[in-house]
Amino acid sequence: MSHVVLLGDSIFDNARYVPDRPPVIEQVRRGLPPDWKTTLVAVDGHTITGVAVQLPRVPADATHLVVSVGGNDALLASGLLREPAATVGDALATVAESLDEFRAAYATMLKNVRALGKPTALCTIYDAIPVLGAAERAALAAFNDVISRAAIGAGLPLIDLRVTCAHADDYSPISPIEPSVVGGAKIADAICRMVAAHDFRSARTVVWV
Repeated sequence: MSHVVLLGDSIFDNARYVPDRPPVIEQVRRGLPPDWKTTLVAVDGHTITGVAVQLPRVPADATHLVVSVGGNDALLASGLLREPAATVGDALATVAESLDEFRAAYATMLKNVRALGKPTALCTIYDAIPVLGAAERAALAAFNDVISRAAIGAGLPLIDLRVTCAHADDYSPISPIEPSVVGGAKIADAICRMVAAHDFRSARTVVWV
């Protein structure tokens, strides 16, 4: 029996943003064969460092781990975009410092996740959020570059949520930074297709959307 476990933040733990509708974990459960198991250990609001708290809750019989985290870290760093800078170069240097912290935290998180010895997939941070401005979207591209490089360096499959959730109706009307039931269905579909078809023994990165 296969057992898919979701780690990270509210991209997966989105029940409160889709009241009376199926959250992502339920949509994944419905999309997998009936003899497969699914477990949600992701926690709404968690940053990259929060994954360490989630790891002890990963069931021993887990066969696939899917991690979607980093959006809250980027959100916390967004205040940098309002800081004054003398030149564009100075502004980019400030963003680069934040990226260095993000890169180090993500690398530590991924090392700890992979220490469990389970087939693992990563997700990018989606960027079609209706309230997101051009500056935020440009900065977010750099954070996603860190995630993409981490996936490639580790030879892990990557679910690119930037492509998966590309429309306004993919986001919850309760909170525009969270997946709606429509976006959740797309995320769940990408997860189900990935765990069913990806050859984790190949140690090569394939992008899923």
